[in-house]
Amino acid sequence: MNKLYIVSSGAGGIHYITPDAKQALDECEVVVSYTKYAKELNELLEGKEIYTSGMTHEIERCNQAIESAKSGKTTCIISNGDANVFGMATLIVELIDEKNLWDEIELISIPGVTSFLAAASKVGAPVSGDFAIISLSDRLTDINLIDKRVKYALECDFVIGIYNPKSKKRIQPYQNFLARLSEVDEKIAIIAQNVGRDEKEGITITTTIELIEQGIAHEKVGMNTMIIICNSNTRLTKNGLVLTPRGYLNKYDTQGELI
Repeated sequence: MNKLYIVSSGAGGIHYITPDAKQALDECEVVVSYTKYAKELNELLEGKEIYTSGMTHEIERCNQAIESAKSGKTTCIISNGDANVFGMATLIVELIDEKNLWDEIELISIPGVTSFLAAASKVGAPVSGDFAIISLSDRLTDINLIDKRVKYALECDFVIGIYNPKSKKRIQPYQNFLARLSEVDEKIAIIAQNVGRDEKEGITITTTIELIEQGIAHEKVGMNTMIIICNSNTRLTKNGLVLTPRGYLNKYDTQGELI
């Protein structure tokens, strides 16, 4: 069968790309990608037939990848982070299903390290139990539904990863998010910018109060930002890292004996 890979490239740059993803890129003849991601992976794409396009052209890219695979060329479409976390997997699967191409195309999805997990690894152990991932982009999701999800995630005391907090034109969902934060107790917050992108990367440990006070003008919050809102059990370690205890030391002593 004709092969179409959905390659998750991990958080920005090439630091988080997996061996399976590299192998898929090696195998493919054609690469379809958002322009920015292709540039970041340039050293891994030498000799490939490359098709790129900008934001809002997701359907065009997916159709390009599908048609390339149908023609008999082993093809991959690149999705930043993990393809199933606000990535290209859902659209590729939906289009192949709509076109009823399952007998023609073997679809192989390669998982990746999300910016949520990559950012968490850089600040200690902020994620230990239940968590929620929410995108504030209302381009495809109703803003009222986004607001509802944020509200109940905070009420349930999840650790919350916030994707796509705001852009220059899209600020209302972030304003609503800040309003919801003001309704709950202060929590530790992590602002992660350009995770994995070397000199551009910036990780800030702060609080929800600081986020609220800075408002929509916060200079560290934009399209390339991931925000982690910790839960009520999260605290700072003695050296300033973030720790959300899972509860082991409530049940055992430090030698592993039941208390």
